[in-house]
Amino acid sequence: MTGARDAQGSSLPDADRLTSFGRFLRGTSLDELPELLNVLKGEMSLVGPRPLLVQYLQRYTPEQMRRHDAKPGITGWAQVNGRNALTWEQKFALDVWYVDRQSLRLDLKIIAITVWKTLRREGINQPGQATAEEFKGTITRAAS
Repeated sequence: MTGARDAQGSSLPDADRLTSFGRFLRGTSLDELPELLNVLKGEMSLVGPRPLLVQYLQRYTPEQMRRHDAKPGITGWAQVNGRNALTWEQKFALDVWYVDRQSLRLDLKIIAITVWKTLRREGINQPGQATAEEFKGTITRAAS
């Protein structure tokens, strides 16, 4: 990404700062390869909920926080079911679904689907975003 800024000095949106090489890396998911080092160090798994920014932690609902009951992964159930084309709430629901159903069989299925989806370049970004918009929290409504 470039360091491009607007007239007020604020960083431009990721989509506006992404170089053609950066678009290529993201489009082919090659930008994820360095995370293999984290897998080898035992900090991550191949499959699990994608790690998110630490600043999002305080914005999770208790149910969304359950995604941390599994080791983070390079790919996961939310990635093979829509990736960045999903809403944050959909991603979190899929992450928690995975946490509740973890198994070797499911992990192998996710890896196989990941290869397919990567080749097809599906769900890489939300419209107007390099990846996805910032997670600002889930609005919960009181039961009536």
